[in-house]
Amino acid sequence: MSRNLNVGIVADWLVSYAGAEKVISEFIDVFPDSELYSVVDFLSSSSREFFNNKKAKTTFIQNLPFARKKYQSYLPLMPVAIEQLDVSSHDVILSSSHAVSKGVLTGPDQLHISYVHSPIRYAWDLQHQYLRESGLSSGVKGMLARFLLHKIRLWDYRTANGVDHFIANSHFIARRIKKVYGREADVIYPPVDVERFSLVSQKDDYYFTASRMVPYKRMDLIVEAFSHMPDKKLVVIGDGSEMRKVKSKASSNVEILGYQSNAVMQEYMQNAKAFVFAAEEDFGITPVEAQACGTPVIAYGKGGALETIRPYGVENATGYFFKEQTVESIVGAVLFFENNSDSLTPDACRNNALRFSSSRFKKEIEQYVDNKYSLFKEKKSVVY
Repeated sequence: MSRNLNVGIVADWLVSYAGAEKVISEFIDVFPDSELYSVVDFLSSSSREFFNNKKAKTTFIQNLPFARKKYQSYLPLMPVAIEQLDVSSHDVILSSSHAVSKGVLTGPDQLHISYVHSPIRYAWDLQHQYLRESGLSSGVKGMLARFLLHKIRLWDYRTANGVDHFIANSHFIARRIKKVYGREADVIYPPVDVERFSLVSQKDDYYFTASRMVPYKRMDLIVEAFSHMPDKKLVVIGDGSEMRKVKSKASSNVEILGYQSNAVMQEYMQNAKAFVFAAEEDFGITPVEAQACGTPVIAYGKGGALETIRPYGVENATGYFFKEQTVESIVGAVLFFENNSDSLTPDACRNNALRFSSSRFKKEIEQYVDNKYSLFKEKKSVVY
């Protein structure tokens, strides 16, 4: 049935090709005749190839000054903008949302399924962290930011009523959806391109981490932890606003490579003795990619990592969790790993990662939409 459905796919914004955009790309593979919508679309020609060369229908924010670089600054306008997208011609609306796309306006004869990476993080439980990291904890600008986030929360809660079915990218996010919207969500794990990575069983003597260097990723903690373990080598790939802070924590056993191509990152990931991950993520694609290489993961034991890593002590374990986002906790986890790494095999890591493949995601999404639309049509056909 899915190939015959008239589907509209709605994104928050399209500016790069990362986790949320990967989901959109897979939606398009399942529904190749769909139309694409977004607040803005500034994809490069190379990235657009992942979207079957589709160009999104966009909102007025696309044409505002500096929107290409400063689109997130227009967040207060995005609720109004997303409501201006006309998706009324479609039978099914499939939104991929971590911000505003779930708020697109739909009618009673349309089925709206929203795949949620997270309710708007900086407006809900992560508001205080966001304000601190943005320097908006106090003052007039801080008061204005709090007021705007309050308004966004009201809008975000109200527009949950326009969604017929929620899909969460993890059970962790399903709990957040229940907390924020009071709605149940089904769980379909996001697609990870595990086939791109090869299993390497013989590892080199270094640890590895890679991420955007933004505050919540806590790359500074990982680097500082290894500065207390001078006999253990750490390789770091990534760039971002925290680069100077991360570099200031580094000692001679820490090699910071900055931004690197996927091929370079893949090589380091495949050969590392372990991947170190300190963020509280909604799902966390990179730890799954590491496991696809046969590389075990030392991770912070909260968020989506609890669902993607099999912890030390269970059968076919693939990693070890540390309990706190502190230097001491990371150091303790690395030392524990050194003494117990024989129980974390490359084959177990690889097999665990295969649970999150792109082919599995597409199959589950197609079945989900088909099933929900069949039930939806049955309800529509009932005449009282």
